[in-house]
Amino acid sequence: MKKKALIIPVALLTAVLSACGSPTASSAGDSKPKVDNHAKQVFDKFNGMTGAERTDALVKAAKDEGKLSLYTSNTDMDDIVKGFTDKYDIDVAVYRGNSESVLQRILQESKAGFAGADLIETNSGELNVIGDEDLFYPYKGEFRDAVRPEGQKDDWTADRFNAFTIAYNTDMVKGKDAPTSLDQLADPKWKGKVSMEVGDMDWFSAMYGYYLQQGKSEQEVTDLFKAIASNAKIVKGHTVQAELLSAGEFAVGASMYTHSVQKGTEKGRPIAWRTAANPPAQPIVIRPNGAGLLGTAKHPAAALLFMDYLLTDGQKAIADAYRIGSVPTADDPLAGLKTIEVDEDEMLHNAKKWDDLYAKVLEGGKVSGK
Repeated sequence: MKKKALIIPVALLTAVLSACGSPTASSAGDSKPKVDNHAKQVFDKFNGMTGAERTDALVKAAKDEGKLSLYTSNTDMDDIVKGFTDKYDIDVAVYRGNSESVLQRILQESKAGFAGADLIETNSGELNVIGDEDLFYPYKGEFRDAVRPEGQKDDWTADRFNAFTIAYNTDMVKGKDAPTSLDQLADPKWKGKVSMEVGDMDWFSAMYGYYLQQGKSEQEVTDLFKAIASNAKIVKGHTVQAELLSAGEFAVGASMYTHSVQKGTEKGRPIAWRTAANPPAQPIVIRPNGAGLLGTAKHPAAALLFMDYLLTDGQKAIADAYRIGSVPTADDPLAGLKTIEVDEDEMLHNAKKWDDLYAKVLEGGKVSGK
């Protein structure tokens, strides 16, 4: 998936909200979500059902609707949609853009009173903004209950997780030299051998908080990150970062997506975040991405059925893309590892603070390719 900067770049968020004015009539006048009465009735009915009774009735209702409108930024969504369509014979109209354009479209449509989407599947930051505008309707049921606790948000539900990890080029970093913690990358021996991603303020804020909890002062944590950045080449985009790491442009990536690394590993490239001999560096920062039901959905039963599918059959397609699903399995890649979660509330309300601080830290790095 295309990596967005933290929640949303602050300038873009400001521009979007300014252009849209008050995104919903309800947010200007009261605290209730903007909800279509028919959608509410359907959501409430099936949210209160479980087991085969729910599934059988929901499939019938969704087939009667006959279609679904999905907005997504997930570049691996095609296989999930195909599986859903093959199983239920329900047409899915997909709008795909990057996460920022998905957000902008839904806010603009809401302001115009146009119900274009039934379901949104995108990054957590944009989902949090949409939820903050009271555009989502609750999703309940046994499939949501099975999701990792970090993915059961008030307004939306995770179907997958981004996990940030240290990864390395296995031709350049051998055995015991593989870093086991982030602070090791501040050592001068890594000068010019590290990469940092320009948009990873969410990872940065989580690790910053982690070191504070370990007893470091704010100045000590800031100095630590500056020392790492002084050793680093600054890159844009996790896919690019993985490709450059594989090519030996640098030896170690400080905050790489596990799925980007794993794709390279499976293709035989000299890149890894864990091996049989070397466990991964910890802690690993996790951030959920997922989906939410629109309160104005024209096809609410189909939207609910797709949500159920995302958390059941869809989890296999997510795993096949080397991503971490939101429902733990017997071969859960995070099992036994120390993880820390991005503070979603902090990212939603103090994005500029972390944007500015991370940008300042990265000033000491060298932009890759220059």
